[in-house]
Amino acid sequence: MTPQDIQALFTASDGSFRCARWGRPIVPVVFGVQDATLATVKGAIEAVVALAGCNTSTHRCDPHSMAETDPELGANLMIFFLRDWSDLAGVPGLDRLLPELPALLGRLQARGANQYRLFRFDAAGAIRACFVFLRMDDHLSALPAEVLALSQAVGAILLWSDRAFDSISPLAEAGGHILLRPEIGAVIRAAYDPVLPAVARDPAHALRLAARIGGRP
Repeated sequence: MTPQDIQALFTASDGSFRCARWGRPIVPVVFGVQDATLATVKGAIEAVVALAGCNTSTHRCDPHSMAETDPELGANLMIFFLRDWSDLAGVPGLDRLLPELPALLGRLQARGANQYRLFRFDAAGAIRACFVFLRMDDHLSALPAEVLALSQAVGAILLWSDRAFDSISPLAEAGGHILLRPEIGAVIRAAYDPVLPAVARDPAHALRLAARIGGRP
């Protein structure tokens, strides 16, 4: 990928650039699915977190980190599978975590959205929590569980642009299996290089990422 390609992945529709990674161990919890789907979702998260720990400069592949509990929130990556947006209004305590929930639900219903991702950040700007909401309409329900799980795991591992994957999916199919595109995996690994800051707002950060994955100018 070129530095320009990488920069586009983190440049929002308003023109601002921000690349942020998790600043703490990830503790996922999944609501609204059966055990088989739960295992698929958690397996996808574990795979992407492990990928994030593969340091391209040292060639070591240690898991970024997952934990059993977050001391502040208990769980910090919460994924909700819903039939209707109104289902969120009945989740106990969610309004305390997300005071903007009533207004958010109204906007999602008005747009007919089928998914939404909301991040929270620590004082340094690193990700400290992520809330993923999936309204299982006909489109999402038709997707294989592994596709849905892996795409959401990728979406939660970094603060991507709101249009990062509009033109191309981060996933690909090979030999009948759904895989993360190698170039996207390389960006994730590079973003988690401990030498780099946990958050960057300067587009020149894309040059530093490209240097770690051999991106051409």
